[in-house]
Amino acid sequence: MENENNRLKRVNEELRKEISNIISYELSNTNITGMVSVTKVKVTPDLRYARVYVSMINSNKKKTLAALKKSSGYIRTLLAHRINLRTTPEIVFEFDESIEYGSKIDNILNEIMQDMKNEKGE
Repeated sequence: MENENNRLKRVNEELRKEISNIISYELSNTNITGMVSVTKVKVTPDLRYARVYVSMINSNKKKTLAALKKSSGYIRTLLAHRINLRTTPEIVFEFDESIEYGSKIDNILNEIMQDMKNEKGE
């Protein structure tokens, strides 16, 4: 069980790196705008599917996510040549909201700190 867990972690990390490189340097889809980064990859234990979580800055999220989904077959083909797995997983892209959520929390905390400073100053 432990070996299998470690193997999945290694596969997840390797897929994350490769997919990130492919999106950054090899995709030429004009609908993919702004900065797209692969934050996490979760592969199923049977290695048939890989959920790829992406975060985006300065881009039309819906359009970019749709373009990534459309390019998933091409990305999978490139992965098959680069990563030595018996079967290359089917790629499912999902938007990772954790960075946006963290930023929102950070802004709220900053506002609270600002309010506390203003109250002390009065």
